[in-house]
Amino acid sequence: MEKKKEIVMSGIRPTGFLHLGNYFGALRNYVRMQDEFECYFMVADLHSLTTHPDTKELKGHVHRVLAENIACGLDPDKVALYCQSHVYETAELYLYLNMLAYTGELEKTVTFKDKVRQHPENVNAGLLTYPVLQTADIILHRASYVPVGKDQEQHLEMARKFANRFNHRYGDVFPEPHAFNYGGELVKIPSLDGTGKMSKSENQYATLYLADDDDLIRKKVMKAKTDSGPTEPNSVMPDYIENIFQLMRLVSSQEVIDKFTADFNGCTIRYGDMKKQLAEDMVNFIAPIREKAESIRTNEKYLKEIMEKGAEKARKSAKATIELVRNAMGLNYY
Repeated sequence: MEKKKEIVMSGIRPTGFLHLGNYFGALRNYVRMQDEFECYFMVADLHSLTTHPDTKELKGHVHRVLAENIACGLDPDKVALYCQSHVYETAELYLYLNMLAYTGELEKTVTFKDKVRQHPENVNAGLLTYPVLQTADIILHRASYVPVGKDQEQHLEMARKFANRFNHRYGDVFPEPHAFNYGGELVKIPSLDGTGKMSKSENQYATLYLADDDDLIRKKVMKAKTDSGPTEPNSVMPDYIENIFQLMRLVSSQEVIDKFTADFNGCTIRYGDMKKQLAEDMVNFIAPIREKAESIRTNEKYLKEIMEKGAEKARKSAKATIELVRNAMGLNYY
């Protein structure tokens, strides 16, 4: 008999454009996971309402995220790729979990405190209970693994807490969800200006987006910070030069990387040539993803089919869980 696959769940907010950091930090792993696990990948449109209540552009953002995910290799036949708002059971489980979450603990979450500082005029209840909705998303599929970055580990810790609290009060329904990624440390993709990592919303000129056109990619790469080069053989690389090599290791051939490493160590490196080479290799990497995403994004009929197929898979799993939840809670009166 075939062994039942373990369940993986992750969500992507439909805000901003996906970039190189999203690809190498998360999407590449998702593509690998789809062959080994039962995967639920969700576009978190309800989560986005906590900070973006104006929904005029939401449909376009949802379509873009779906298109870019599929263009990066996610196969809607292998995974459940769905919109959060299409799975109504999420709202029901969110309601039950809210009865088990305490205001004091929610007010202490780092992301809540950050958002209160950033948007004091929009401290809504949805923002406060964000970790509860996130827990509902994960445990609705009784997922064991959640591929997340460091910044989400506190939310995952809370998901474990709420799942355990439910199990303790009503009986064993949910497994404990744990962070999971291949090979330990997550890849952090450096920004082109050498001041941190690529971002959906900040330092846009220092971030390479999967939707950037060829000329914009070249322009951004050529602006990357360099200096006049090393003066001693085998010098220690400054961070911003190491960043360029790190980007090169993602998209260039080993031969190219070896050539520029040798040039650096021999004090003969020409950063202009290195950046030109990196720019062309980036163009060759990003262009096929951008073109595929664009053709999917403009095919509304196909996207509708994808969303319906994903929602059907996700709702089947959600319905089974909600039945267990209601039975455990004694909410079955007939």
